[in-house]
Amino acid sequence: MTVPLSVAIIAKNEARHLAAALQSVTGWVAEVLVLVDAATSDDTAAIAVAHGARVEVAAWRGFPAQRNLALELCQQPWVFFLDADERVEPALQQELITLIKTAPEELSGAWVPRHNVFFGRALVGGGWYPDRQLRLLRRGAAQYDLARAVHEVATVRGDCVVLDGHIRHLNIETFAELWRKQADYARREAQTFAAQGRRTRLRNYVGAPLREFRLRYLTNGGWRDGWVGLVLALVMAWYAAQTFVYLARLDGGSR
Repeated sequence: MTVPLSVAIIAKNEARHLAAALQSVTGWVAEVLVLVDAATSDDTAAIAVAHGARVEVAAWRGFPAQRNLALELCQQPWVFFLDADERVEPALQQELITLIKTAPEELSGAWVPRHNVFFGRALVGGGWYPDRQLRLLRRGAAQYDLARAVHEVATVRGDCVVLDGHIRHLNIETFAELWRKQADYARREAQTFAAQGRRTRLRNYVGAPLREFRLRYLTNGGWRDGWVGLVLALVMAWYAAQTFVYLARLDGGSR
C-alpha cells in the first residue's frame, strides 16, 4: 500500500545517480515525478521511466522556479523533494509514512536532517550536520521565493515539524566536482545578493573568507572530519570570496 505522497526530483544529466534515488522511494509513495531539464543530454529520462516515474521536461528557469513548477505538476496532497544524489534512508521512510497518515490539518511541512557524504565520508562537523532541509510540503500551502537563486527554502503557511530520519546525500566524490559545484553556487549566490541590492566592498575579499573558514573549521568543528574537514573549510572560504568577485562583476566593480 502506498501513501498519498509525490516525490519530486529535479534533474539534469543525472544518469549516474538517479536509479539509486528512485529505488529508495519506489513501492511506498503514490507518485514519483522527475522534472527533467530540457538541456539534458544523457539517459536521465529513460532511467526515470524504467523505474516507473512520471517524466516531465521543462526549460531551466532556476531552482526556485523549477521547484514551484514541480509543486504544480505533482498530483498528491503531499510533496517530498529529493535530489538525484540523495537517498531516503529506511528510518525516514517509516517516519514519512506515519506522519502523512496522521498529519493534522494545520501541519504543512517537515524538516529533514541530512547525512552529507564527501569523498566517501559522512561528515559530523563544519556545519554539514544535521543540515536540516525543508523537504516535505503540503501542496497549496508552500511556495518558493524566486529571488533566492541558490539554497532555496519554501515559504509555508502552517506548522512544520522536525523529523529524526535522514536523507543520505552523496555530495562530492571528486575534487573537480567540488570546485565546479562551488563555483556555480557562488555565481548564483552573487545573483541573489545583487537582487537584494548588496554591493561588493574591498573588505569582503578578505573578511568574508576568513569568517567562513573560522566558522567551518573552528566554531563548527570541521577539524573533527580530518583532512576532508580542512579541505572543505578552505573551499568554503574560497566560495565566500568568489561570491563577492562575481557580485563585483554584476555591480560594475568594488568600492
